[in-house]
Formats: sequence, structure tokens, C-alpha cells
Amino acid sequence: MSASCNLLDPKLLSPKFHELYAKAKDFIENDCIPAEALYEAQMGKGEDRWKVIPPILEELKTKARSLGLWNLFLGHEYSSYGGGLSNLEYSLIAELTGTCAISSEAMNCSAPDTGNMEVFAKYGNEEQKEQWLKPLLDGKIRSAFVMTEPAVASSDATNIETSIRREGNEYVINGRKWFASSTNNPNCKVLLVMGKTDKDNANIHRQQSLVIVPRDTPGIEMIRPLSVVGYDHAPHGHWEVVFNNVRIPVKNIVLGEGRGFEIIQGRLGPGRIHHCMRCIGMATYALDTMIARVTDPSRRTFGKVLAEHGSIVENIAKSRIEIEQARFLVLSAAKKIDEVTAKNAKREIAIAKVAVPNMLQTVADRAIQAHGAAGVSQVTKLPHIFVNARYLRIADGPDEVHLQQLGKAELKRSSEIVELQKRQQARREEILSKAKL
Repeated sequence: MSASCNLLDPKLLSPKFHELYAKAKDFIENDCIPAEALYEAQMGKGEDRWKVIPPILEELKTKARSLGLWNLFLGHEYSSYGGGLSNLEYSLIAELTGTCAISSEAMNCSAPDTGNMEVFAKYGNEEQKEQWLKPLLDGKIRSAFVMTEPAVASSDATNIETSIRREGNEYVINGRKWFASSTNNPNCKVLLVMGKTDKDNANIHRQQSLVIVPRDTPGIEMIRPLSVVGYDHAPHGHWEVVFNNVRIPVKNIVLGEGRGFEIIQGRLGPGRIHHCMRCIGMATYALDTMIARVTDPSRRTFGKVLAEHGSIVENIAKSRIEIEQARFLVLSAAKKIDEVTAKNAKREIAIAKVAVPNMLQTVADRAIQAHGAAGVSQVTKLPHIFVNARYLRIADGPDEVHLQQLGKAELKRSSEIVELQKRQQARREEILSKAKL
């Protein structure tokens, strides 16, 4: 466990966590990471990249489940479904999963399923839970969250234009979405779709609704896969999708009409921090990879091993400092969620959401630079890590949105700051007067 973990109050970490952490560390280091090459080799070729799930993944899932490393992201309130860990505890395990691209899915803890399972668990009715939550918890199916649209600025969710119109006992969906992750995954069986059921409502946060759309519903047209800085992320992937008069029963609405914005805010908070947790693991992996590279005696420039150059030493030190700072931001946000729920931990989540992917991008960039040409090739995972960091600065709300929210929250403190300064100045003058200076 990292040095940071030793600074946590031991009372905050349960015996169950310590047992699961040890198992997860061993499983990821000795099963998942060594299996990455086989996973790539078993990927489908050509068009089959979107049709084949590498068999090794199912083997890993079977082992993870046997070890109890399953649905660990679901906290105490959902202990009957998952690991029953606190967010603080899960953050330390999620950090481990960040070191391996396939470990999260192997442990049934990968996005967008994690957020979707939380939606069903928190907001779904019993029929919806039985039909969709149960197979998701069992890892038998995958799901997609379909919100972002190409024609509007989706960083403001109130802009969403997809229509969800009621006709009798059905809703009719029409609209174009994109970056709908996992939509064309062979195991994807259900979509959670965000759209407007009441576009004329004066309350812009009550116009949207969230509905359940089975993947095989007629009218769903897969337009194209979308790459992320060149990576297609198959067989998971991100797709542009058109809904052409897609009809679903009225019972497929989640929580009720006009509750969509409320649901996505509840969903995104924990999801944002999960990404940050994994980013710490990715950054640690990048730094470790860099250290191994620069200490290789065969890597010499101008008569020195790379590690003997001052700029390399400095970059390693900076990376360690930045990783530790980011780790504490993540742990602080996770602890705050445990104490007051994600809704009341917006400040801490936003701080981590901005700081951590930026840190990862910087650390990965330094590691790439230290590798030279190898750093931008497929020889290491560093390009993939760098791209993930860049993507996460947009996904789940771009940096600018979080910075605006943070800045406005800080400015609201202006009156109390000014009042304090006035009291301090009055007290300062009183003290000087008494001293007769």
C-alpha cells in the first residue's frame, strides 16, 4: 500500500478492506497485467473488433468473483449488492485497477456500468431492478449511458434536444447522440437515454427525463464508432447513434417525468471520483515505467545513464509530488462523500475532477518524453494513458464547467471575508490605540 494510506486513520479502514485490498493487489499484479497481451491477441480483427469479447476476460471475471473482488464500487448503502466498502476504501482499490486496462471490467467495476448500476439501485423500481440491475450485477450483460449530443453543447445538460414524447402507453424517442460508450459492445443489452419529455417547462431542470431502452429495440441506428485521439477502444467503444421513432413502454421511465437532471447529478458525482481514483493508479504506473526506463544501464546519452541527467531527476521528483497531492485530493473527496453524500461533496469532487486528470496528463507526458520514440509508439501503455487523461478533462463535465462552479462558490464567501477583515482592522486599531503608538 502507498505511503499516503499509512497517514489515514486506521479506524477508517475496515478489516474487510484490508483483506480485499491484498487480494486485489495480487490479482491485478499477477493475473490481470500479465493477461493484457493475451487480451490484445484475442481481439477481433477488422470488423470483428466490435463483435469479439476476448475469452481471457471471462476467465478473469470468474476468478475475481471467486475471490470476492466483485462490484466493490457499491458502498455501504448497497452492501447487499456489492462489496459494502466505504468510498474511501474503494478509492484505494480503484487506484490499483488504474494500473491495468482490463482489471476494472474483470472485477465488474467498469464504466459506464458502475454508474448505471447505481442508477438502477438508487432510482429503479423493483421490476427494473429485476430485469436490468440483477444481470448487470452478475456481469452477464453490459449497458450504455446515452446523453451527449453532437449538435449542442452537452457540457450544459439542459441543452439536450432528444425528444421523448408520450403517445398513449408508449414513449417515442427521436434524436441523435454520440460518445455513447459501450452501445455496440456485443454484451450491451440496455441503454439509459436522456431526453426531454417537457421542453416547454419553465423550470429548465424539469424538462429532462431518463428512460430505459433495450438495445434490440427497433429504430436504434448505429452510425459510426468514434475514436478518442486515434484509439477506437473496441470492443467497448464510443458510438454515434440515431433514435428513429424508437418506442418503449411508459413503465421504462426511471423515477418519473422531469427527474432526469436529478438522476444524472446523482449518477455523475460518484462516477467522476471513480475516474480520479483510477487516474492515480495510471500515474503511478507511468512514473514506475519512467523510472525503469531511465535506470536501464543500456540507455545512455552523452556518457551518462538517463537517470544521471538533472532534468530527468527533477521530473521524477515533480511527478511524485504531484501524484501524492492528487491522491490526497481524491481521498479527501471520497471521505467527504462517505460523510455527507456526493450531492454535498460537490466542491471536493470538482477539485479532484479538475486536478487529477491534469496531473495524469503531465506525468504521462514526462514519461513519454523519457522514452523518446518508444514513448509515442505501441511499445508501452503510455500513449493510451496520456489519451485517457486528455479525454477525462472533457468527459463527465469539462474542466471549465467545474472551474466556473468552484470559482462562483468561492466568490460567495466574499461577504464573510470582508466582514472578517473589518473586524480584524477594528481590532488592530484598538490594539494600537491602547499601546498609544
